[in-house]
Amino acid sequence: MPEPFRVGLTRDFLTDDGRIGWGDIGLSRLDEAALDDGVVWDFLPAAEDGELAAADVAGYDALIVLGPRVTAATVADADRLSLVARFGVGYDNVDVAACTEAGVLVTITPDGVRRPVAVSALTLLLALSHRVLDKDRLVRTGRWNDKLDHMGVSPSGRTLGLIGWGNIGREVSRLCEPLGMTQLAADPYADPQAAAARGVELVELEDLLARADFAVVTCALTPQTHHLLDAGRLALMKPTAFLVNVARGPIVEQSALTEVLAERRIAGAALDVLEAEPPHPDDPLLSLPNVLLAPHAIAWTDELALGNGEGAIAAVLDLASGREPAHPVNPQALDHPRLRARIRHSRKAVR
Repeated sequence: MPEPFRVGLTRDFLTDDGRIGWGDIGLSRLDEAALDDGVVWDFLPAAEDGELAAADVAGYDALIVLGPRVTAATVADADRLSLVARFGVGYDNVDVAACTEAGVLVTITPDGVRRPVAVSALTLLLALSHRVLDKDRLVRTGRWNDKLDHMGVSPSGRTLGLIGWGNIGREVSRLCEPLGMTQLAADPYADPQAAAARGVELVELEDLLARADFAVVTCALTPQTHHLLDAGRLALMKPTAFLVNVARGPIVEQSALTEVLAERRIAGAALDVLEAEPPHPDDPLLSLPNVLLAPHAIAWTDELALGNGEGAIAAVLDLASGREPAHPVNPQALDHPRLRARIRHSRKAVR
């Protein structure tokens, strides 16, 4: 009898009482595969200090990973491990170079996050423009009649600047089309023809920041985008402009952003992500009245949970069936002998 294909899910999918905190993430597909294809799955032990231990992943063929770090030490002696399927699109918690060297493919779930994250960006943009937080405070503090002092700003006819025009940025662009906004995007990898077809003007980042009424960060965090929005670039923004970040906190130099917000050199910001998560209770950003904050969860909906789960599980089942999984971030790992032995035919051949 062939040995089963073993899949481990990180334990942070579970609440303290043992429920899947995300709701339905598509685990029924793994249950079906257990009957039909010899796939077995369970939850890994809790990650010590946030890092998956080598001993805990030994004996697994694939991992579905939420928050814990996958380091060089995690995969160094994992002779069986061939796949780390990230639940989401960010993979800054995975040492991709170490995985590649060890013959471990890393995949992400862009189809699962595209719409939910784009909708969350629009949600924050509208919350800022309509001053939702200010108006909530008026009611709670008995200042109902002060509402004329808190007029909003319609996005219609104003300029949207997308910092990154990839998977999520393009969807934000599409969702904002009915609002009648002028659209700019700064992305060296964007397709000029596709942008032109959508009425999006590709510009340099500095130009975007100087012109945008709403600057929305959707690019990936890389060594090149770390502190992409530093003090110098934030200084280019108009005093009436708003910043929205639904990507990763370190793309924005938070100390510089705190300063421009405190000095009202921009009108406000909505941040789902921060440089340190969670922030220190004494972080001065938390006391500013013109910033709207969320705990890296503004896009967490049933749609995102199921979409991410289905994407990660599809990658696992593809590999278990000898197919090349979709959306690898390190396709060069496919040249490793272990993966070459597992993948009997490419996705192109069967789909």
